[in-house]
Amino acid sequence: MTGQAAVTVIIPNYNGREFLKPCLATLERQTCREFEILVVDNGSTDGSVEWLKDKGIPTICLKENTGFSGAVNVGIRAAKTPYVLLLNNDTQQEPRFVGELLKAVRRSKKIFAVSSKMIQLYDRELMDDAGDMYSVVGWAYQRGVGQSSAGYNRACQVFSACAGAAIYRREVFETIGYFDEKHFCYLEDIDVCWRAKIFGYHNMYCPTAVVYHVGSATSGSKYNEFKVRLAARNNIYLNYKNMPWPQLMLNAVFLAAGIGVKYGFFKGIGFEKAYAAGVKEGFATMRSCQKVVFHRKHLSNYLAIQWELLAGTAVYIYEFSRRKFLLNNHKA
Repeated sequence: MTGQAAVTVIIPNYNGREFLKPCLATLERQTCREFEILVVDNGSTDGSVEWLKDKGIPTICLKENTGFSGAVNVGIRAAKTPYVLLLNNDTQQEPRFVGELLKAVRRSKKIFAVSSKMIQLYDRELMDDAGDMYSVVGWAYQRGVGQSSAGYNRACQVFSACAGAAIYRREVFETIGYFDEKHFCYLEDIDVCWRAKIFGYHNMYCPTAVVYHVGSATSGSKYNEFKVRLAARNNIYLNYKNMPWPQLMLNAVFLAAGIGVKYGFFKGIGFEKAYAAGVKEGFATMRSCQKVVFHRKHLSNYLAIQWELLAGTAVYIYEFSRRKFLLNNHKA
């Protein structure tokens, strides 16, 4: 690395020793050298800490698992660079990854976060994430997931960067707040990017910053009771915190419909109890969250966000229909 680093690459780790070696190896092959590495270990018990110390990797060791939000907040506060790059331990990066993200975030001081082009590690013909989107029915989704990795080659604005591999302007956290540790994990990246949008910042997608992602390496699977319950709870927090009361009332019917449809979906795969428990917990504890204070000077930003929520719903319907069409054609 260099003594004049521009970005700190923060890798939260919880029992991910098997992933750390390939992740750090691809970081060593980066063409851009304006970065330093910081691992924040979340109380691992699999020998990760000993391995990191043996390799001389700068590491902050936490005594217990504070979740993704707690770990990255420790790393962001410890960083001294203008930018921080959050990176999941189960990723491997192309050599231009860091440099392309750095170049993208430097294009404007109004850019808060830049999301990378995430491709599935074990099936590199398929996308994993091209920036995260949010909809008026309260559904967050990964743009491009499951579609051809040959596409999504145009830079564009997105609702949120996926914190699994994204760069952030560090000073903005002092204005909008850090990752919400009440989330523990799931939707915390959409929450922080939503707050940035309220304050007039933009979040971008950079297709030239390519990273390969295992996915669900820590939680163990796409769906499990822990993940379903926590995501359902955090979804209630997300809307309560970031929508002023008039916006919440305007969208109440859509949000209620979204909850109903999701309950039906999870009932179909056997997780309806976990989903219902998460929603119940969200409503019961949402007032303990720090709601974003409404300021009239941000009214135009709220209106723009409302439009994005509507547009995000249309994009979701289009991408869902496209995936279904491609799947049916493949079966045929």
